[in-house]
Amino acid sequence: MQYNFRLFWRTFYRSFFDTKNTPARLTRKRIIFITLFYLVWPLGSLMHWFFFFLDDILFPGHKTQLIEKPLFIIGNLRSGSTFLHRLLSRDTETFTSLTTWDIYLTPSVTQKKITQFFSRLDKKLGGHLHRLLYAFDRRTLGKFKIHAISFFQPEEDENILLHIWDSFWVTFLFPFMDEMPDYQHFDEALSPKRKHQIMTFYKSMLQRHMYATGKKYYAAKAPAFSAKIETLVEFFPEARIIYLARNPLDMLPSTVSWINYARRVFTDPGEGYIYLDEILDFTQHWYRYPLKYLDSHPSPRHLILKYDDLIQRPEHVIRKFYEQFGYPDKPGLEKIVDEAVKETLSHSSDHTYSYEEMGFTRQQIVGIYSDIFERFGFDKRENELSSMKTQSANITAFE
Repeated sequence: MQYNFRLFWRTFYRSFFDTKNTPARLTRKRIIFITLFYLVWPLGSLMHWFFFFLDDILFPGHKTQLIEKPLFIIGNLRSGSTFLHRLLSRDTETFTSLTTWDIYLTPSVTQKKITQFFSRLDKKLGGHLHRLLYAFDRRTLGKFKIHAISFFQPEEDENILLHIWDSFWVTFLFPFMDEMPDYQHFDEALSPKRKHQIMTFYKSMLQRHMYATGKKYYAAKAPAFSAKIETLVEFFPEARIIYLARNPLDMLPSTVSWINYARRVFTDPGEGYIYLDEILDFTQHWYRYPLKYLDSHPSPRHLILKYDDLIQRPEHVIRKFYEQFGYPDKPGLEKIVDEAVKETLSHSSDHTYSYEEMGFTRQQIVGIYSDIFERFGFDKRENELSSMKTQSANITAFE
C-alpha cells in the first residue's frame, strides 16, 4: 500500500501558502477547516494504519478473503445510485456495503471487531450508547442538504481511497485542480503502476470488510468508478456492473449544484457556480467511456439501466437483475422497496437550481450530449418553459 505523500504535501502547502486565484482562499471559514483538519486527519490516519498493521497479525485471513459477485453501481453523479444503493442495503441477508462509519472510523478488521464487541455489549445493557450515537448522527451529518448523509448509511466507495490520499474526493476538500492526478479519466490518464496501487488498496479494504462482517455479497455505489471500469474488472473479474443513465438535462445541473455545494462545505470561493468546465468534461467521459467498454465487452454480468425505469419500477428492476446476476431470490422485496421509497421521499431539502442560472441553455446541453439523447431516447423538452427550476424535494430525492 502506497500513500500519496506528494499530493498530501502539495495540498498542505497550497492550503496555507498558495491559495491565490483558487476557490480555497484563506477566509475565516477556510482557516478553521484546515486547522481542524490538520489537527485531526494525520492522527486519525496513523491510528488507522496501525490497525491495518494489526489486521495482518491478528486476522491474516482477510488477505485471502473471496469477494463473490460484487455489485458496482456506476454512471454519472446524481443518476439514482444513492437510491438504488440504499435500497439494496435494506436487503441485509444478501448485501453489505461500506457505511460512512466503516469508511472513516472503522476501516480495519480490528476496529470493526472492537465495534462489534461494544455493540453487542450495549444491546445487553439497554442500547443507551446506540441511541446516543443516532441522536448525534441526526444533529451533525443529518444537517447536510441535497444528499442525505449518515454514519450508519452506505456511502460511496471512492471515499475509502482517502486513506491513501489518492481519490477524486480529495478535490472536495482541497480544490487545487492543477495539483490533482486526472482521477476523472482514471483508466486512460493514470500510469499502470499507480492504477495498480490504488486498486490493490481498494480491494484490500473490501476484503477486510467482508472478512469482518461475514456477509456473502458486496454492493458498491461507485459513480467515480465509471472512469475506472477497465481496471475495476481486472481486479474483480466476477464483478456485476449496473450502469445508470439519467437525462443530461437533469443530471448536469444537479451535478453542478451538488459539487458546488459539497466543495463549499470546506471552502469559501464566493457566490456563483464554478467548476463548470471540469464538470462538463468528466460528465461526458462518465457517460461515454463506460458505455464504450460495456458495448465492447457484452456480458450477462452487465446491465445498462435508465434512471426513469429504476424510479418508476424499482421492484421489477431489482428482481430482474437479482436473477440476471445470480443473486438469491428475496422474499419480501416488495416491502423493502416500499420502505426505501418512503424514506427517500421523506428527505426534504430547500435546495433549488436552474441550468439557466448556471449559464447553460437547453439547446446547448442537448448538443453537448447529443449521442446520449439519441441512444437512450431521452426527452429533449423542446416545449419546456425557459426558466424552469428543478425542485430538489421532488426531482432529486431519488439521486
